[in-house]
Amino acid sequence: MLAAFGFVSYHLKLIYEENAILAEKLQMVREDQLATAKSLSETLALLDKNLTLTKTEQEKLRGVLTSEQVRVKEQQKQLESISGTVGTLEKLTYTDEELLKKYSKIYFLNEHYIPANLSKISSQYTRDPKSDLQIHSSVLPHLEKLLKANTSPDFDLRVSSSYRSFGTQADLKSNYSVTYGAGSANQFSADQGYSEHQLGTTIDFTTVRTGTDLSVFKDTSDYKWLLANAHQYGFTLSYPENNAYYQFEPWHWRFVGVKLATDLYNQKKHFYDLEQREIDKYLVNIFDK
Repeated sequence: MLAAFGFVSYHLKLIYEENAILAEKLQMVREDQLATAKSLSETLALLDKNLTLTKTEQEKLRGVLTSEQVRVKEQQKQLESISGTVGTLEKLTYTDEELLKKYSKIYFLNEHYIPANLSKISSQYTRDPKSDLQIHSSVLPHLEKLLKANTSPDFDLRVSSSYRSFGTQADLKSNYSVTYGAGSANQFSADQGYSEHQLGTTIDFTTVRTGTDLSVFKDTSDYKWLLANAHQYGFTLSYPENNAYYQFEPWHWRFVGVKLATDLYNQKKHFYDLEQREIDKYLVNIFDK
């Protein structure tokens, strides 16, 4: 009996000792968990603090970046403005300032004036296929577009006259004066130096049907088409009815650039209605499409 009791007591002691060891280990684990949790909490707090600082720095950097972007945009605008001004001045440097002057009895072109570049008009566009008609080289593409624009089978617009030199105009005016008298000739023909034809930007139109009889051109469908469409290609009627310079010349069209011709069309005005200072503003864009 005593032996059995001693055996039980012994094992109970072992169990107690093992439980004590387990309890001690459990306490150590709990303390380790608490330490780990504390460390994690401190780390998280530090991370949050660092993140806040980073966000603040980012906001500061974003503000600096925004200011820099604004400054760069302003510089770009200034640069574009300067570039545009330089470009405009460069275009004006290479653009003949005579091209938009009001030459009919106002400005004078001397005998030495010849357009810088002249190109031959294709015979398919001229009334006389054998003629050697020339026009300002930068005007030619606009003229060809105009002549190709109307695809109606009844459309047979042709060029009867274009660039005329100072000498040619003098001979022409002299012949007209002999034939019709000086007074009559002055009503429809410019003196040398005052003709728009010397600029190389002016066309006298006709049709295959009307031929050399320009007086009937006003009655053609081609003339009506020009009235409605020529401005799209940069041409305007120089001498409409009741103008102050010459008799009504429905055949006489001058290239002034798409922008000016379109503005004149929309405002129902004519080239010689404007002051020269208004016209001069269009010179830089005269050959723009």
